[in-house]
Amino acid sequence: MTGRRRAPRSLPLRTRLALTASAAVALVALGVCVAAFFVIRYELYHQLDLNLTQSATLATQQNRDAAPGVLAGECRYLSAPACSQIVPASAADDPTAAYLLPVAAATREVAAGDWAAYYTNITLYGHPTRMLTTPLGKDRALQVALRADPVERGVHQAAWLLSAIGAAGVLLAAALGYWVSRTGLAPVVRLTATAERITATRDPRHRIEPPAPDRHDEITRLTTTFNTMLDELERSVTAQRRLVADASHELRTPLTALRTNAELLARADRLTEAQRTRASTALTRQITEVTSLVNDLIELARNEEPTPLLEAVRLAPLVDHAVATARGHWPEITFTVRTDPEADPTFPGVPARLARLLANLLSNAAKFSPPHATVEVTLTEAELTIRDHGPGIAPQDLPHVFDRFYRAEAARALPGSGLGLAMARQIARAHGAGLTAERAAGGGALFRLTLPPYQEDCQNPGGSV
Repeated sequence: MTGRRRAPRSLPLRTRLALTASAAVALVALGVCVAAFFVIRYELYHQLDLNLTQSATLATQQNRDAAPGVLAGECRYLSAPACSQIVPASAADDPTAAYLLPVAAATREVAAGDWAAYYTNITLYGHPTRMLTTPLGKDRALQVALRADPVERGVHQAAWLLSAIGAAGVLLAAALGYWVSRTGLAPVVRLTATAERITATRDPRHRIEPPAPDRHDEITRLTTTFNTMLDELERSVTAQRRLVADASHELRTPLTALRTNAELLARADRLTEAQRTRASTALTRQITEVTSLVNDLIELARNEEPTPLLEAVRLAPLVDHAVATARGHWPEITFTVRTDPEADPTFPGVPARLARLLANLLSNAAKFSPPHATVEVTLTEAELTIRDHGPGIAPQDLPHVFDRFYRAEAARALPGSGLGLAMARQIARAHGAGLTAERAAGGGALFRLTLPPYQEDCQNPGGSV
């Protein structure tokens, strides 16, 4: 039975970045050194070749009609003039066949005119020598040679020097690669440490220290985005904790009342018929209130609505349906609807959620209206307003009317959980609409729903709905 092979462990990102940066700089440094070596070698040999060309020109001028053979053989010494000799095209025409410089088949071809002049490296008297073979008149070739010791020495010195520079460049590249990886990934390391700290403490209040303000690179964007995400996470966690705390506070009283009535009904044999009826009625009412409160909390805590439920919603029929439903729940209140004849506001949304928004606003208006009062609903192309003729909203309550569980002092004796308006604003924002409250001229409260523009593609206009 063969064991499962372990996957090779990948190198850390910092190591990979250091190696990549080091390899890139090292390759550039080595490439420059190699190129510099060949340039220096070419220039040294080019200078020697120019000297050979000058010597060949001088020998040609002085020995144009000379017979084949050695013309000068002083190049045994470093500072001596160039050696030179004339070689015929045919070996049969060679009288002595005794030459100082090596004669090859290519030399005869140059003399015959079948081969171009060329340079070659030879060894003469145990020393490196550079030789030029070039045509000399008809059926003859001229060979000129000079000692190449200085050139070879210069090439070797350049090779050693550039090798040392290349090695130093590789070491410098390694140091730069380490510095680049350490500096470039420092924000990522801080981000990782912050994420690990949040995971360990479950506290989203930690933040990453942003880089310099004048930096606008990808790392800065990543840091800013991560901090923004932490801000949103902290707000979400804080809101959820506040919701749980508020819900616990609001549920404590009705649950206590439920328990009391349930214990009371458990001793029903000791109660009169009227007491049992009163306790049973109170228990039923409290169960309904708790159920409504829990349903409101569930609706308020929802953050998503499946995108396929979005559709183009015509608001006028939805308003008529919501008003008709409100008339059935509040028969003592008169609801009037005034719609702009040219208005047919339509925008993408979820009809059930929008109906809940309208029902909450109408219920709030009816609850604060005196008996036989009128609730006025006005719909235009740009907005929907709902106005009641009740006591209105006190200035100190106006900034808080959409807060969860907030109930004005005048409303604490009325039924409700304080979640209706908070839920209405959440639904409005999710649909890209705005919901505000204000004191109506002449008394009462006025709620204004600013409608979003219609979008043909019915995409989500303002977030989750």
